[in-house]
Parts: sequence; structure tokens; C-alpha cells
Amino acid sequence: MKANVVRIGNSRGVRIPKAILELVGLGDQVEIQVRGSQLLIQSARHPRAGWDNAFAAMARHGDDTLLDPLAPTKWDASEWRW
Repeated sequence: MKANVVRIGNSRGVRIPKAILELVGLGDQVEIQVRGSQLLIQSARHPRAGWDNAFAAMARHGDDTLLDPLAPTKWDASEWRW
């Protein structure tokens, strides 16, 4: 498919047909990368996407414990007030 590059203020843009947007799952935000002479447009990733599932899997495998044991410090004994 060919498309025209259109002027949008001082920038330029390409109109992407709705059918293509739905086919590839592009939403309102995208990430744009340049790879050589190619322009790659993909759905924006969410930094914490999938964390809920990863934490649940860790809990199922018993891998969600602290690495260092909890040990009271001098400050806890002398300064901390309830």
C-alpha cells in the first residue's frame, strides 16, 4: 500500500487506514524507531505490563521472599518510637 506524506504544521505525517490500525493493534500512543532507512512504528509498551502475572508466578514458586533477613538495627532499638 502506498500513502501520501501530508503536512501537519511544521511536521509531516502519514494517515494510516483504520483497518491497518486494527490489524496491528495500534492504539493512541506509539513508539517510533529509525532502523537504517526504515521507520518502525509499533504500539507503545507499558513499562510495567505483565508485572501482576510475574509476581503471581513468583509467589506460586515461593520465589517472593526477601533476599536479606530482617534484622533490627541500633536505631530501631534506641530511636524508634511507636
